[in-house]
Formats: sequence, C-alpha cells, structure tokens
Amino acid sequence: MESNKIDEMKASNEAVNKLKNKKKISLIVKKLSCFRSPDYEFPTIDEVDGNGNVDMTSASTDKKHSPIHLVVMVNGLVGSANNWKFAAKQFLKSYPEDLIVHCSERNSSLLTFNGVDVMGNRLANEVMSVIKRNPNLQKISFIGHSLGGLIARYAIAKLYTRDSTNNDCSENISNERIAGLVPINFISVATPHLGTGGHRQVPMFGGSNSVEKVANQISWVLGRTGRHLFLTDNKAHRQPPLLIQMVNDSEDLKFFSALKSFRRHVVYANAHFDHIVGWSTSSIRRRNELPQRKDLVRSSKYPHILIGDATNTIKQEKPIKFKVNSFNTARASMEETMIRGLAKISWERIDVSFKGSKQKYFAHNTIQVNTPWINSDGADIIQHLVDNFHL
Repeated sequence: MESNKIDEMKASNEAVNKLKNKKKISLIVKKLSCFRSPDYEFPTIDEVDGNGNVDMTSASTDKKHSPIHLVVMVNGLVGSANNWKFAAKQFLKSYPEDLIVHCSERNSSLLTFNGVDVMGNRLANEVMSVIKRNPNLQKISFIGHSLGGLIARYAIAKLYTRDSTNNDCSENISNERIAGLVPINFISVATPHLGTGGHRQVPMFGGSNSVEKVANQISWVLGRTGRHLFLTDNKAHRQPPLLIQMVNDSEDLKFFSALKSFRRHVVYANAHFDHIVGWSTSSIRRRNELPQRKDLVRSSKYPHILIGDATNTIKQEKPIKFKVNSFNTARASMEETMIRGLAKISWERIDVSFKGSKQKYFAHNTIQVNTPWINSDGADIIQHLVDNFHL
C-alpha cells in the first residue's frame, strides 16, 4: 500500500511539473511575441537534403529545368546554418526554378573561433562538395552575415580561377570563375570589413582609448578570430594583419581579383543600435563620410531601409589626420589601407535603421532575421535583398 501511495505521489508530482513547464513555455512564447511583427508568417518549405546538408531547393514538383544558380549563405560568430533559414526560404519563394540555396554548416558554434583563414578554407571545400552534388550549376553568389562576410571573402580567393587561355571574351563575359562558376552577387550584411576595434559601437565602451586597449589585449578570448578582427595577428611574423592582406592579391591568393570578379557588390549596414559591428566598418566608409542620420529618410516600400545618400564610391584621395603618439594612429592607418583597397570596387551601400522598433537593440541579428520570433522586423531587409538580387 505504501509503495502504491509513493508511486501515486510521484505521478502527481510529474504531472504538476509538466504543467509548470507548459506554463513557463507559454509565458516565454507570450513574452517573445511582443517583439514579433503582427503580420509575420512562418515559411513552410522544407530544406535538409539526404546528406544532412542545408541545401534548400524549391518544393515545386513541376520544375522544367534544374536550378543553375548557387547561393551560398554564411553565418557569423557563434552562429549556424539555421540563422539563414528564413532568408533562404524567401529566396526560394521568389525564384523557385532558378536557385539552390546552401546555408553553410561547416563553421558553426565554437568553430567560429578558429580564424578567418581556417574557416575560409572549410567554406571553400564545402562549396566544392555542393557543386559536385549539383553538376548543372553555372552561377554562384555569396551572402554573409557579420563574420560570415569575411569568411566568404577568404573562401572566394581560394576558389578563384582565371582562364588565361580563353581570349574569346567580350565585355559582358569574363573568363574569371569562382569554383568554376560565373560569380554574380557578393553581399555582406553587418560585416566588419575594417575590423572590429575603434568603431564606438558598444555604448559601455564609449569610444574610450583605454577600453579599446583592453579589448585588443583580450581579443584572444575569441581565439584566432578575435586577433583577426582586432587586427592583432601576425605581429610575431612581422606581416600585415590578415584583413589588410585580404584587400590585395598575393602570389597564392587573389583576394582582390576574386572579390572584383563578382558583377555586383552590396553591403547592408545598421546605422543605429548595432552594438556588435559599427556603421562605418560594415558600410566600408570613413567615419567622417557617413551621412547625417537626420538627412536619411525611410523607404516607403521597405520601412527599415534608409534612403537619401547617393554615395556609392569612396573618395580615395581624401586626407586623414592622425594624432601624434595616439593609440588610434596605427589602427587608423590600417583602416585607411583597407578602405583604399576596397574602394577600388564599386559598392552598393544599403543603410538600415530599426529605430522605433521593439527589436532595435537586437539590430545585429534583426537585419538577418536570425531568429524569426524575436527578429521578424528585419523581414523587409530580406525582401529588399531578394527583390534586388541579380539572377
């Protein structure tokens, strides 16, 4: 009898605990829903292929031909392939017969601390494996969020080839290839192209030189990736930091040529509330070249896109002043080198603002719709990306 009572009590306690857990989950969902856009709808296309890869193709069964354009989406620091699922599904809804979208899965979680070069090599190998599974592919595009943009820039240098034997090329047909495919779009979203340090994006840092020094000294916390982002790598070898090397061609890796080979180059950058990646580094502009926010107005079609600044190219000859013996001098000099190198390419700059949104403090993830429940306000940014994509 006593054992039966004990069993009944256990069962009762389990039922109570289950009820409590359900209430907790319900409460969390309610709290998250306050951040969610009222017109947000979850997409329904399924995406994982038989090999476990996040290769997303149209759910349509009446396709007349196989897709010929591969879109590679690359996640950022401590991210995963899941971060790009929402965007990938929107692409497939708009271009069901044209695209294969591959959300990279080789650099996720703690693997993103291994360094831009190591991750770039992984991504390059991953892209080649995707192409082998899809022999009909002819074109390729890359979309990277945050650190993913830098990883993609390294990977395309590994995948870049130029057929010097083909002299029958007109203006519109280049002999340059990425993984054997014609490069079309290179798009970065909130990517620190100029590195992470010195952009005053974290309010608690306040642009303080002393805090910036500490940040540089503890960049090792993020492993080799941190040293790359804070431009503190390669000191022992007396070589320029990797991000500076990546604005030029070297004997082994044609970083600049690979990037330039794409027909279109786009940077999406948060003008407000991005406490991870600053506006200037993500839009590849000097801080004194950033437009006045008060002069920018919201697009009527895409509520979080800012319009009003038509500067698509950087004035390369603009002088820059350094403070003597300042901690910022070396970093500013390196930034200037990167800007001048990347300025040789024409960039479309899309400035974004979530000012007024409940999700504004999550701007770095909202611009990607990283987690739809709490980043749904970025849906118009993804739609802008889809609508302006070149097939």
